[in-house]
Amino acid sequence: MKFVRYSSSWSTAVEAAARLVTPKSILKDPISLVSHEMSQLANNIGSLIGSGHPTLNRIGAYYFESQGKKIRPLMVLLLSRALSEIPIEQRNRIKIDDLDIPDQPVYPGTKSLTAIFKDPVGPLTPLKILHGISPNIILDPLTKPHETLPEFDYKRGILPKQRRLAEIVEMIHTASLLHDDVIDDSDSRRNRPSGNIAFNNKMAVLAGDFLLGRASVSISRLRNPEVIELVSTSIANLVEGEFMQLKNTIFQPNVDLIENDTKIIPQPTGKVPVDIHEYSVSLPKNQTITHEQNVEAAFEYYIHKTYLKTASLISKSSRSAAILSGAQDDVIENCYQFGRNIGLCFQLVDDILDYTQTSEQLGKPGLADLQLGLATAPILFAWKENPELGELIQRKFKNKGDVELAINEVYKHDGLNKTKILAQEYCEKALGNLRAVLPESDSRSALEFLTNAIVTRTK
Repeated sequence: MKFVRYSSSWSTAVEAAARLVTPKSILKDPISLVSHEMSQLANNIGSLIGSGHPTLNRIGAYYFESQGKKIRPLMVLLLSRALSEIPIEQRNRIKIDDLDIPDQPVYPGTKSLTAIFKDPVGPLTPLKILHGISPNIILDPLTKPHETLPEFDYKRGILPKQRRLAEIVEMIHTASLLHDDVIDDSDSRRNRPSGNIAFNNKMAVLAGDFLLGRASVSISRLRNPEVIELVSTSIANLVEGEFMQLKNTIFQPNVDLIENDTKIIPQPTGKVPVDIHEYSVSLPKNQTITHEQNVEAAFEYYIHKTYLKTASLISKSSRSAAILSGAQDDVIENCYQFGRNIGLCFQLVDDILDYTQTSEQLGKPGLADLQLGLATAPILFAWKENPELGELIQRKFKNKGDVELAINEVYKHDGLNKTKILAQEYCEKALGNLRAVLPESDSRSALEFLTNAIVTRTK
């Protein structure tokens, strides 16, 4: 059965959502709604990522110059506004502050508070130490506070820390794109040469590291231990998810081998523990594994990998936005689940589009997953019906004709529509999370619209 294509409502959804975080003066021109909001985001991020090297500056800003979906920061902004609709007396889990950085601590023996509060949003460490050189001008590219909260943000209920959170999330995501394009040897991203092609592999990797470093500084400036823990963990999750993709232990269970089981890795010396934690996925031990159990474990592995690589950043930033709003635990948990469900939905749709859209439509290589040897949901659904596909998956479609055979089997066993149904299930769960704890409002409606649009997008 041929996959049914749906007309995209993505651009319409983004424009409608952008109206809620854009000044009224911009609303006269619908086309400018998204470009204005995204340019604001890029400008704010640009003030956070400056370095002392011109080439590093150019590659650091490279992906921010192009028009990406920017779904992550947009979700944070809209969710922040929706959370502000909850009555203030019901948002008392923590003290809500409207400062970019809260008051500095008062140390024992301090004679005057004047010096401490003179520049409450400045760095704690002298700039000449942070940068290793005395600056010619008074400039701290490690942080740029929102000196005054824009009037429309006051009206929308978006706190400065939530705005900064949106910027941090996009910085982390962009860093992961720079790294992913090197790992996957991609040649295009957002309809232009990828960072590794426009510059080179070494510079792309280092620029990604630099963005993560700058993001870490901005995370620490939020001065909320819970949020710092969440967002920092999402960076580690990205790496763990990438390793799950590089070495799929369901299909290649021998942990002493990598690179399609062709290379033996060094044995541990025992000086440092190397045990995996309990939050992992593996096949049942000491029993005969049926095909159904194998498929179930592969799906569990795939979903967990997808959570770590895609949904973790969205879910943890959604949870962080709720924490910063002072919301109660049930609201925080539903915001987290919303981000998790929408993140899984987003990736499932991406997996479908990899089969159905051209490279020009996607702005990046099409059929990349199979070419990279990745078993995503569509092929897993086909494998469930045809056990013989397991051999192709295990060898990562590296033999001649494997990719073409896999594509035919996906269509033959309706793998794309089955993936679409699964994506819709996660979409419905995400909508349920929003409606469970957020009052009716235009911002919640925009989030619902965006959530539905993710399932029907075509790029």
